[in-house]
Amino acid sequence: MPNLNRPSAAPQACLFDLDGLLLDTEPLHARAWSEAAAYFGTQLTTAQLLSLQGRRRLDNARQVCSWLDSSVTPDQLLMVRQPIAVKLLPYASAIDGAEALISSAQRFHIPIALVTSSDKPSVMNKITHHPWLGPWMTMVCGDDPELKAGKPEGDPYLLAAKRLNVQTEHCWAFEDSEAGTQSALTAGCIVWKLINAGPLEVPKKSIPQQANGDRLTLISNLNQACQHLETLISTS
Repeated sequence: MPNLNRPSAAPQACLFDLDGLLLDTEPLHARAWSEAAAYFGTQLTTAQLLSLQGRRRLDNARQVCSWLDSSVTPDQLLMVRQPIAVKLLPYASAIDGAEALISSAQRFHIPIALVTSSDKPSVMNKITHHPWLGPWMTMVCGDDPELKAGKPEGDPYLLAAKRLNVQTEHCWAFEDSEAGTQSALTAGCIVWKLINAGPLEVPKKSIPQQANGDRLTLISNLNQACQHLETLISTS
């Protein structure tokens, strides 16, 4: 069950993951990895697919290659996988509450950034049919030349906060994956983790424990965060 812990102050910036948080792409990513692995004779398990969420493509390709029954390089795997993903991802639907949350942050003039493990061309492909997302957003993508390490390291969120000129402890970060949650917490953000977001449900045992005190809030719908933001702003 989502916990009742909530931040007590409005954010100075909101940092958003993309896959599985704003857009329901994770089942499509999983399908692409599954079909690519099957092409090389290996069936991936649900647990393996879950472990790929939130990480950069090349990191995932290396991981999948280690699971394959045949000797395949990451480049060979991606040559099969990428055409599948490119066709599927533009049709990802918005996660419930995502557009409203972005809209609220904009209405309150809260700076926002997209913090994603996807590379920039992939991001632009995914948001084709979603005008509420776009190149106007500050972005930290997986192929960002200033990014030293991807999720689960804290570098992506540290870089996003730096670009918005906000300290991470004053940022709300929104995530759904284990890797992304760890990244945002490591960077020092206040983290909202969306659970039970889709068919690839995160097992309860994998949800982070509350060792991070009031910096981690678990929610089952983004509208919960949106409503809390509205309340904090209206009472400040």
